[in-house]
Amino acid sequence: MLHDIWMAETRKQARRAFDLFIMTFKAKYAKAVECLAKDRDVLLTFYDFPAEHWAHIRTTNPIESTFATVRLRTRRTKGCGSRTACVTMVFKLTQGAQRHWRRLNGKELIAEVIEGIKFVNGIKEIAA
Repeated sequence: MLHDIWMAETRKQARRAFDLFIMTFKAKYAKAVECLAKDRDVLLTFYDFPAEHWAHIRTTNPIESTFATVRLRTRRTKGCGSRTACVTMVFKLTQGAQRHWRRLNGKELIAEVIEGIKFVNGIKEIAA
């Protein structure tokens, strides 16, 4: 059911799936449902961005893969010495990892997002 929420085509469909999730699991998992319900609008914010960006917004992979690289190297060194040495090493590892990152889908739409152009359900809203 969570998959149905975040993979819905429109915000309206996502809200319907969210409501169904709440009704289904509220009795069993009240605290978890309450936590999700209070942040409903924030969780569905990605519908205000271009649809091309949704795959990037929905994933935590950039964070996980970056820190996996850093964690792997810091474990091998068994301590980094000083704080400055540690921060420097983490910076250089992250800088090296970014060479393998790919560009965002719809990168040309980033300027429009920054300009504040509205997107509704991933589609640019055209002024009347």
